[in-house]
Amino acid sequence: MPRQVFLYDPPERFVAGTVGEPGQRTFFLQAASSGRVTSVALEKQQVAVLAERVDELLDELVRRSGGETTVPAVAPSDLEDAAPLEVPILEEFRVGTMALAWDSDAERLVVEAQAQVPDDENPEDTLLGEDDEDGPPLLRVRLTGPMARAFAKRALLVVAAGRPSCPFCGMPMDAEGHICPRANGYRR
Repeated sequence: MPRQVFLYDPPERFVAGTVGEPGQRTFFLQAASSGRVTSVALEKQQVAVLAERVDELLDELVRRSGGETTVPAVAPSDLEDAAPLEVPILEEFRVGTMALAWDSDAERLVVEAQAQVPDDENPEDTLLGEDDEDGPPLLRVRLTGPMARAFAKRALLVVAAGRPSCPFCGMPMDAEGHICPRANGYRR
């Protein structure tokens, strides 16, 4: 079956979001443009790492250019997006591999999220432009610098909006508390 590539260049909207209650949330990346919406599921840690790497890459671009770039140092307030994910949320695939790149000619950040593949398939790496006809599904989003900053800011807020951390051990606490190893197993 030919590979599905969901391309957004640039999207009208690209956000990280969740469905469910803290502790039971499912994380999604969602791209939308011209009435078309693509949602892919991923792990909380993947969202956190993606947001951090986007910020690091953009910071490095600003540093190397000496401030002479279209990439803002902080997310522009007019691009902030606090709206929920578009519904219905139809998961196209679960993300296995992600990649980031900066296209200096077009001044775009390229984010790619590829579907998980079973261990026994072990396909060759086909991210960042090497479109294999038979590869796993792929979401490719090309963002301007300001859009990328706004994406990273929201993604970090989404990750941080989970359960509060225990002030003693740092583990997440449920509404009814948790068994804290720093309190010798007593519920806090």
